[in-house]
Amino acid sequence: MPSVSWRIRDWLGEPLPVLRLEIVRIGAPLAILGFASSRLEHADEWIGDAGFRVPDLGGDWRQPLYIPPLDSWAAWTVAAVMVLSAVACILGIRTRPSAIVLACTLAFVALSDRLAAYTVTKLSPAVMLAVAAGGAGARLGVDAYLKRKKSGKRPKIARPSGALRFVQLLVVVIYSASGIAKARGDWLKVPLVLWSHVHDSYQTGISFALASVLPGWVWTALQGMVLAFEVLAPVWFGLARTRTAAFVFGVGMHTMIGLMFGPVRWFAMLMITLLVAGYMPEQLLEPLEALARRLEPQSP
Repeated sequence: MPSVSWRIRDWLGEPLPVLRLEIVRIGAPLAILGFASSRLEHADEWIGDAGFRVPDLGGDWRQPLYIPPLDSWAAWTVAAVMVLSAVACILGIRTRPSAIVLACTLAFVALSDRLAAYTVTKLSPAVMLAVAAGGAGARLGVDAYLKRKKSGKRPKIARPSGALRFVQLLVVVIYSASGIAKARGDWLKVPLVLWSHVHDSYQTGISFALASVLPGWVWTALQGMVLAFEVLAPVWFGLARTRTAAFVFGVGMHTMIGLMFGPVRWFAMLMITLLVAGYMPEQLLEPLEALARRLEPQSP
């Protein structure tokens, strides 16, 4: 029997479709830009000295790191660099440097404005570093197109990708940690926690309509399903026989989150991107693979 270390090594070294990481390369920056758009248009107030800033508390444990506000010109420069690096990453132009620069700007704004730091800004630097480390940009990008047109060589369909394994593990850890936090909170005590969420300030027309029509027991059942899905995510995604069902449930859950909780739609888009890249069944990936090949230049 192979040792645990060898099994882990084989798992990390298993060739995976390159297209999966390209999905993260394209989808993640789109979700990030969508989330940051409302902040970027007020960059001088967001991370600059034109808006309110929490003062330096002098090393207080509640403020382990203090980043002073930038001058307005510097704040707008950081915003411009963030947008340009994200667009370059989406288009596949110098993908690795673009992803690294984007990750750095995202880490800076998350630390600079801790009051407005959200799941997307906290999660995105790690995702973009995974894109850079995984060598994304080999397909469906400007640089890949020019390289393919010049050399005439087809890009590799599959290759080992520890970065994609990181994405897969990240999704499972996020779900499991979220589920455990819910279980330790009120989700096992109060049957209508989920129902109460749809009446919050994030309410949309769809969530209002559903809350008005669906009986209370439906929300309790949905609450239990979400909790079971998240807490046991390592099981659902770890077992081959339940992985596809977990993928479908996760995509459906985040689709409803995006429709029912307005500002959270960008987080939902980011999580759907990670789910599609990490866990979309191969038979569903094949049409995307065929489309990608048609978009690539033919051999001379």
